[in-house]
Amino acid sequence: MEIWRQYADEFPVTKNLTYLNHAAVAPLSAAAAKAMADLAADARDWGSLDYDKWLSAYEGLRVETAKLIGASPREIAIVKNTSEGIATVALGIDWRAGDIVVAFREEFPANYYPWLKLEARGVKVRWLSIYDPLEAIDAAAEGARLLAISHVNYLSGYRVDLTSIGEICRRRGCFYFVDAIQGMGAFPIDVERDHIDALSADGHKWLLGPEGCGVLYVRHSVQDQIEPVEFGWTNVAAYADYASRDMTLRSDAGRYEPGTLNTIGIFGLRASIALINQIGVAAISAEVTQRARQLHDGAKRKGYEILPTASGIVTFRKEGVDSRIIVKRLRDAGIIAAPRQGYVRTSPHFYVSPDSIEACLEQLP
Repeated sequence: MEIWRQYADEFPVTKNLTYLNHAAVAPLSAAAAKAMADLAADARDWGSLDYDKWLSAYEGLRVETAKLIGASPREIAIVKNTSEGIATVALGIDWRAGDIVVAFREEFPANYYPWLKLEARGVKVRWLSIYDPLEAIDAAAEGARLLAISHVNYLSGYRVDLTSIGEICRRRGCFYFVDAIQGMGAFPIDVERDHIDALSADGHKWLLGPEGCGVLYVRHSVQDQIEPVEFGWTNVAAYADYASRDMTLRSDAGRYEPGTLNTIGIFGLRASIALINQIGVAAISAEVTQRARQLHDGAKRKGYEILPTASGIVTFRKEGVDSRIIVKRLRDAGIIAAPRQGYVRTSPHFYVSPDSIEACLEQLP
């Protein structure tokens, strides 16, 4: 049985909408919604009596995330969002005037502004295009201290070659940071294979979890190179001893968690990533790719210009037709997409049926 049929009941949104907006905010899976509702009811009725279950959920999220990307749970920190994860790395490194960062012009602002801001500290940013050949990236990485890139571009859906860029960074001795929010959960990531030093992702897109809860991976061997910029009581090794004043950092990525965590969000995100791990990213990726190809080919047949893509994001426009009008027309038909910079951006996940994609295409003028 196709996995979109097998897991149809896990996504009640399909009873109401054709949801093609996972690159923005995804609907919750039934498992994630139940986990959050159960925690809310427990906290309502029993307060923090079951606090040990909360701690277990924190560790469970680290374990599920590590499984998803081939890391160790000790390399996973829980953060508010992708931006906090990026800022933790960008501001935590002991930058020196003359250091070089390689960054990319087409990035979402969360993976653009932090590197641009470093210029005020004398850091030089070498700006490239995500569409530049690997040879250009290799040349730019020579002498660079860090390279930051998104796995999948938020607008076009262009998916970079993580492994090849990681090999460049390894050979050049360049810290490799990945903004994974538009790929993680939909396409495979292996931090060892890809030589990734750090990555960040929020839960509310392809991970099918709640907003305001994300993860930060930092390779254990580089954790001492990134000083926590937000400092609270749980950054330190002795955080459970309230009388202690020892500021020795935790020996794992928990050093980047400065205080109380988003417990209800963690319950939801743990459940959603566990579901993804259960299904398998390879199977999910195959389905996402098929839906994206169906949208791409159908829109092309109707005369739309389509941005270069290799992911679950398909972005298109037609001369003389306002993208906002198209998005409204789709919405009126119960199909959710997004207007982005003059384009219509669609982003189906694995559970969206092929028939739903055809219904979307039929609505395109």
